[in-house]
Amino acid sequence: MATLIQWYEKGMTYRQYIDQMTVNKEEMLSIYERFQLSPGNVETLKNLKGKNLRAIVITEDWCGDAMLNNPIFMKIAETAGVEVRFLLRDQNLELMDQYLTNGTSRSIPIYIFIDEKGNEYAVWGPRAPEVQEYVERERAKLPNKEAPEFSEKQKEMYKTMKKHFLEDEQVWEQVATSIIGKIK
Repeated sequence: MATLIQWYEKGMTYRQYIDQMTVNKEEMLSIYERFQLSPGNVETLKNLKGKNLRAIVITEDWCGDAMLNNPIFMKIAETAGVEVRFLLRDQNLELMDQYLTNGTSRSIPIYIFIDEKGNEYAVWGPRAPEVQEYVERERAKLPNKEAPEFSEKQKEMYKTMKKHFLEDEQVWEQVATSIIGKIK
């Protein structure tokens, strides 16, 4: 089994990840362009620079949570001096299966922070608690999966959630606070 350092070394840089994206690229970059860390978070992150952390991101470009979280995460990583490598979930199931959500789900993105020696420092993902609550509220509005209108209503829900993720700066701050809380 590969070590976390080996997984890290196998990963793509942020630029390489963006270059290979075919879904949600413009949306993700628009969040990256518009999101600003609060001054308090910037100070907290500057204090992390001495820890020499690195991070492995397990992600896929089609994932709405990745579209929301990855650009915010990158602002955090850049400010904290964390070097990042991206691995596509579906091509790296051996690693993904070590970081299942609730022990069963291959939910992404997952951020694995490692120290200089390659030891796991912290893990975050796939959602900030407030975002998870929002998703659960939206899912609760869906009809039963067997209902004829389920598929259509689910597509509408995803469209609404994507719009919310792209426009609600409070959500961006919740994501940032959650990730920073995990690593500080």
